[in-house]
Amino acid sequence: MIVCIAEKPSVAKDIALVLGAKNRHITKGIGYMEGNGYCVTWTFGHLCTLKEPHDYYPQWRQWQLEALPMIPHRFGIKPIDLEHYQRQLELIQRLLTSATMVINCGDAGQEGELIQRWVLQHCGCRVPVKRLWISSLTNEAIQEGFAHLRDESELQSLYEAGLARAIGDWLLGMNATRLYTLRYAKARGQVLSIGRVQTPTLALMTQREQEIAHFTPETYWELKTRYRATTFSADKGRFDDKTKAEALLAQIRDEELEIVSVKKKGGKELPPRLFDLTSLQVLCNKRFGMSAEETLSTIQSLYEKKLTTYPRVDTTYLSEDIYPKVGKILLELVSYRALTSPILNSGKIRKSKKHFDNSKVTDHHAIIPTGQPVHGLSDREAKVFDLVARHFIAIFYPDCEISTTSVEARVGQLPFKVKGREVLSPGWRVVFEEERGGQSSSGTESEGEEAESEGERILPTFVVGERGPHSPEIKERQTQPPKPYTEATLLRAMETAGKLVENEELREAMKDNGIGRPSTRANIIETLLKRGYIVKERKNVLRPTQMGMRLISTINSELLKSAELTGQWEYKLRQIERRELPASAFIDELKAMVIELVSEVLSPPAAPRSREPLSPPPAEPQGPLCPLCGRGRIIRGREAYGCSAWREGCAYRLNLEEYARSYASNPQGQGEE
Repeated sequence: MIVCIAEKPSVAKDIALVLGAKNRHITKGIGYMEGNGYCVTWTFGHLCTLKEPHDYYPQWRQWQLEALPMIPHRFGIKPIDLEHYQRQLELIQRLLTSATMVINCGDAGQEGELIQRWVLQHCGCRVPVKRLWISSLTNEAIQEGFAHLRDESELQSLYEAGLARAIGDWLLGMNATRLYTLRYAKARGQVLSIGRVQTPTLALMTQREQEIAHFTPETYWELKTRYRATTFSADKGRFDDKTKAEALLAQIRDEELEIVSVKKKGGKELPPRLFDLTSLQVLCNKRFGMSAEETLSTIQSLYEKKLTTYPRVDTTYLSEDIYPKVGKILLELVSYRALTSPILNSGKIRKSKKHFDNSKVTDHHAIIPTGQPVHGLSDREAKVFDLVARHFIAIFYPDCEISTTSVEARVGQLPFKVKGREVLSPGWRVVFEEERGGQSSSGTESEGEEAESEGERILPTFVVGERGPHSPEIKERQTQPPKPYTEATLLRAMETAGKLVENEELREAMKDNGIGRPSTRANIIETLLKRGYIVKERKNVLRPTQMGMRLISTINSELLKSAELTGQWEYKLRQIERRELPASAFIDELKAMVIELVSEVLSPPAAPRSREPLSPPPAEPQGPLCPLCGRGRIIRGREAYGCSAWREGCAYRLNLEEYARSYASNPQGQGEE
């Protein structure tokens, strides 16, 4: 019997239907389906988790500074303590006793790999394991996936990256949270929650809040004039002195404006990129006010309804093998027939390197529709699907052809200028002209800006040498503080480790160094909201609370707050996926960081060094064997005795008085450290 394990009951049902496993053995959500030589069962997401501190050593149950750092010698897993989770886990264990092979049908990503591997490890799986790797849940995709099952060893590095991430989060979260809570908040009875991703994210928001609070506006003046319903700006730009601006205004008030130069330059606008999860969350937040978590749950629902491809992706490209399927997908988008017909009737469907590039696709391609019939969607699902469908259709349309016009004018001796643009051929823009709800969704980053921003306005036809009266004026302006983060701008900041990056290609290149992953960023924002560190205001504005500000001001370690450093850790996790870095190296780095952090927070200011040379430490500690690990020797530190194997994770520690009582009957000389 071949046992297939999916991540959710709904996915297991789809797989069972394709495999012909029609016999149901399900009671209150616990069970499996079998038939045709297959047995299809499921998890509920994580059924197992990393052990808690007290599962390693009983003394770690109590929150005590003396127990830090907590670094287990070897990390282990345990079942999550929920009855229906444990019943399903026991069922899977029984099924595996008669299995000849297991097919891991978990979500095709890092977290999905980790979930399933932990279940198989806990159940003691001893039979060969294959991996189902699919990007959509259509019957065709499932059949194709089973025809090309991957060996478990191919995904070993993906599992190791997921395991390293989980261990890293445990090491930093458990130790830093206890450390700062006990050191700075014990008297208040408050827990200071600190995490590898959430803390630098909160630090980004706190820094922005401080920039806003300490911003001092500066007044300046602009000299502009209106000619033929068009606003020209003086070349001089800003004036810090109003008197100078008024003097120039007086000079030109009675002069005519003359057009001295008209330059037109043709250009093209490429279709917008396809969606990765972050760009979809950004646009849904801007357009519909949806939170990142709402967008993720909505696109996940569309995926499970077989309408869109796998959503937890970080690429905006498609692989070459998708191109032969494009015609069929477009043909099946019945509701968009008016838009797809010109593509299908054109003879050859466009294929651009800006959208099809194998080198830019790793585990999955960008989010696109599957071409399955669409019906029964909620309003939110319909909006999100419409965005995905239109962006997919648009990439097969011609470029938008534009003409950029630069006009220079002169009033007396003072030069003025204006820029504008004319759409000569809309190309792909027609896809968004009648978008659902009447809103444009081209995905450009200028959305929400003034309609008549520089370079966007449509200009009348000007002729060199023409002249006429105009209406000059001085406009008083003030410099503006930075804007607080919205979910959309915070997601972009997390994607680029806090750096302001407008260029799409540069932003794409920086994704490896972002804070968190596309699939986890929404959860990080929700966690900060639930813990009261940030609050959501009108128009999707996110602000840190006083509690959040205090937490960041309390944390004196840049290691915990640095968005750039956290981005580097994320890059190393990707290196593990690509087999460019051993997972053990990443974990060792975090262990060293935790040890350094504890020492940094707890150590008193360094005393002046003695001029006397220090005696070299003994080559090998000579104290009694450690009763906890049995490997190291008991040595004396500045404030307590501990195990010489503390770098390897042994947490044995006794203060001086306790040690004296424990070893009074065996007064051997101890090595010192």
